[in-house]
Amino acid sequence: MRKEQDYYFHKAKKEKYPARSVFKLEEAQLKHRFLKFGQRVLDLGCHPGSWSLYAAEVIGEKGVVVGVDLQHTDLAVQKPHAEIHWLCYDVYSEDLVVYLKQNWPGFHVVLSDMAPRTTGSQYADHQHSLRLAERVLQMARLFLHKNGTVYCKVFQGEDFPQFLKKCRALFTSVKVVKPRSSRQESREVFLLGRGFHPQR
Repeated sequence: MRKEQDYYFHKAKKEKYPARSVFKLEEAQLKHRFLKFGQRVLDLGCHPGSWSLYAAEVIGEKGVVVGVDLQHTDLAVQKPHAEIHWLCYDVYSEDLVVYLKQNWPGFHVVLSDMAPRTTGSQYADHQHSLRLAERVLQMARLFLHKNGTVYCKVFQGEDFPQFLKKCRALFTSVKVVKPRSSRQESREVFLLGRGFHPQR
């Protein structure tokens, strides 16, 4: 397993991405094709920027990526694709909501690779992860276009089925994705919700 992790680390470095997590998005995109040319993409918890960079490549020069994170993210060298806006905000901030509403008419895709700082308690980590994932759904309700897509990390645990049920009420299709580049011992999975229905 360690050898496989080293493979993804070196692959990310070779392809000039700041983190190996990019392949958790790439694998889902290659299989499900939810990122498309010309879209607007909101990337919550974007630091250090790999997902935003990858999304910008896929959606092309007419697209827009807005990356949001508590940590300042401003890569000096961006790949020559979609325009990327790096925002330094807490994802729970109402100022962020106001700023997004003032500057963009909504998004076609909401991405989130956010994870809590782990505590060693599986239950606590699961609850903190669910709280972040719930915020992603809140932001989707505010900004996602009809028939839009969410791709969101969440830790599995006893309350995961209830969260999955909430997602299924909002999207036509919901899949649970476990990328090969994700550590097998990790309880992280990704929810891919497609066909967003705001009225539900």
